[in-house]
Amino acid sequence: MSWGVDNLPYGVFSCPGETPRVGVRYGEKVLDLAPALHDEVFAAPSLNPFMARGRAAWHDTRTLIQNKLTGDLAVTERHLIPLEQVRLHLPFEVADYVDFYCSLEHASNLGKIFRPGSEPLLPNWRHLPVGYHGRSGTVVVSGTPVRRPHGQLGAGVFGPCAKLDIEAELGFVVGVPTADGSPAGALEEHVFGVTLVNDWSARDIQAWEYVPLGPFLAKSFATSVSPWITPLEALPRIPGRPQEPAPLPYLRRRADWGLDVSLEVLLNGEVVARPPYSGMYWTPDQMLAHMTVNGASLRTGDLFASGTISGPSRGERGSLIELTWNGTDPIKLASGETRSFLQDGDTVTIRATAGDLTLGEVSGTVA
Repeated sequence: MSWGVDNLPYGVFSCPGETPRVGVRYGEKVLDLAPALHDEVFAAPSLNPFMARGRAAWHDTRTLIQNKLTGDLAVTERHLIPLEQVRLHLPFEVADYVDFYCSLEHASNLGKIFRPGSEPLLPNWRHLPVGYHGRSGTVVVSGTPVRRPHGQLGAGVFGPCAKLDIEAELGFVVGVPTADGSPAGALEEHVFGVTLVNDWSARDIQAWEYVPLGPFLAKSFATSVSPWITPLEALPRIPGRPQEPAPLPYLRRRADWGLDVSLEVLLNGEVVARPPYSGMYWTPDQMLAHMTVNGASLRTGDLFASGTISGPSRGERGSLIELTWNGTDPIKLASGETRSFLQDGDTVTIRATAGDLTLGEVSGTVA
């Protein structure tokens, strides 16, 4: 069962008239953890207090939940609440948000679109995982409507974004902070779990503003995340993609942290892309190392994301700007409609699996 005891993603839920609290998904139900485990840390309205306890507590709690769900269910059943009876909330308080640019195919495609006739990759790209700081205050839970942003579209031109796009990404949620000035240790000592991310993007605003300092208003209006955080411990690892040239010592992989995650992007219910995370060039342990090597500290609730996940074929591209080649080759939908970029009323859903595990989904509608 994809939502069975090998999965057990954490989330924050509430029933009508009650305050939000932490649970785990099991099948089509949510296990109310505070009474089930007799632990008030799960009565909090976010995962942050539990995530701060660290790796040993994460493992022991997961084992305890698995034992309860495979033991005498008569004891646990009264704490299992049907999903249709609950409301799901943002599962953690977002401290900082960093977005990376880790797909070789995505970076190459955008280089060809924005810099035709030039080398697609900038000189630094194969030497470090490029990233930028996002805006934690506009990270929202799946289902939250997304307002079309306004901004500068060129010299003296202001108006609504006409090239509203999505980015299918995998996000990593930090539980254990670092001491000020100390680089992060092993990924599994700091990162609690993963979540699906849609980093909504205003491509026309981005094209005008991003030189010389990179994305700003084009990215800061909304970032949607799944209500479920899948524990890192649940995910099978694979070797990372070969890298040439060899990265500097602080970026060299000391463990296999490639992840065999398969995503689907749906536009108004129709699958338009299947991006493969397994082909990402930079892996999450390298992102974490680069993010903290300069002395920047981690905090509980930090979110860092992979950047758009894209593969080598058209059907594996995780953004509309790639799928339609900046609008010159629109997507043809089964309804007969075409799309270059998102129209008002469009709904985008990103869902994913990792082997037999379902990683949930993240969805948003353009208001």
